[in-house]
Amino acid sequence: MKTLAKLPVTIVTGFLGSGKTTLLRHMLDNAQGRRIAVIVNEFGELGIDGEILKQCSIGCTEEEANGRVYELANGCLCCTVQEEFFPVMRELVARRGDLDHILIETSGLALPKPLVQAFQWPEIRSACTVDAVITVVDSPAVAAGTFAAFPDQVDAQRKLDPNLDHESPLHELFADQLASADLVILNKTDLINPEDLARVRLEVAEELPPAVKIIEASSGRLPLDVLIGLGAGSEEHIDGRHSHHDHHHDGEEDHDHDHDAFDSISIDLPQTDEALLLDALTQLVVQHGILRVKGFAAIANKPMRLLIQGVGTRFDKHFDRAWGADEARTTRLVLIGQELDAAGLEAQLRAALSV
Repeated sequence: MKTLAKLPVTIVTGFLGSGKTTLLRHMLDNAQGRRIAVIVNEFGELGIDGEILKQCSIGCTEEEANGRVYELANGCLCCTVQEEFFPVMRELVARRGDLDHILIETSGLALPKPLVQAFQWPEIRSACTVDAVITVVDSPAVAAGTFAAFPDQVDAQRKLDPNLDHESPLHELFADQLASADLVILNKTDLINPEDLARVRLEVAEELPPAVKIIEASSGRLPLDVLIGLGAGSEEHIDGRHSHHDHHHDGEEDHDHDHDAFDSISIDLPQTDEALLLDALTQLVVQHGILRVKGFAAIANKPMRLLIQGVGTRFDKHFDRAWGADEARTTRLVLIGQELDAAGLEAQLRAALSV
């Protein structure tokens, strides 16, 4: 009987809003006949990223697309890996004769090292190999010193304390994502000037092993041959990669993650006015330090659903599809940030929209 080759796996990591989902959409849209399964580790109560990925035009029916995207529950893979990741991988391993590649998009708050270490488990290691860990960097956010897209007042607070970068959980998590990388993409280069980009490249390079390549991109548009087929075998050398998180497992101390302080809340609203909604969301971001806004909006008198993705005060939006005949036209949003007051935010949003 023919022995199947190991199934290559690409892990895409990076902060909230760095462009991971856009990169995966680009990879799927340019799959060139490759049979790809996708695992989405979503931080939030709504599987927004999963829905976005299912809309990719990869030449399959909706039913087939739904079967190729595995959404894990919210939380980082570091925490849920034994409970959820292993059963999903076991199913994919059983089907590996029908697959050419697996893509894993981690939560923006996930630590990649424990996920890569999971590929050392005998049942997975015999069937799969980590082709590469790709870390996507939000170049403008790094240039601003925020790493993720924090509001202006948080960046101003950071600048008052020159030591804050090295003490903050965000900086440590950023460094840990780079420490596990086999390839780093400096994304959103169209939104940053050459001088700042050069500074970001130097800052990122300081966190990387010498062999790790750094490439630049706008909206993740890169040739697929640059992104897959790297053959890094990351599971073989990940134990030698230092991360800040390693210290959190020393001794018998509690398993307390740096990113436990992040909250993800969902809000359901009725149909609304587009401009009014975006203005209200911008105010929430500025006032409450919200990192990320994403979801779908029902716009009054519009037959299509509005997809919204916000990073800091930057919002991307487009009408992605028509509402179904029997589908409730409601607005569903996820807000991600630190120490968020869910009831207060919903009340403020409803007051601004007068609903």
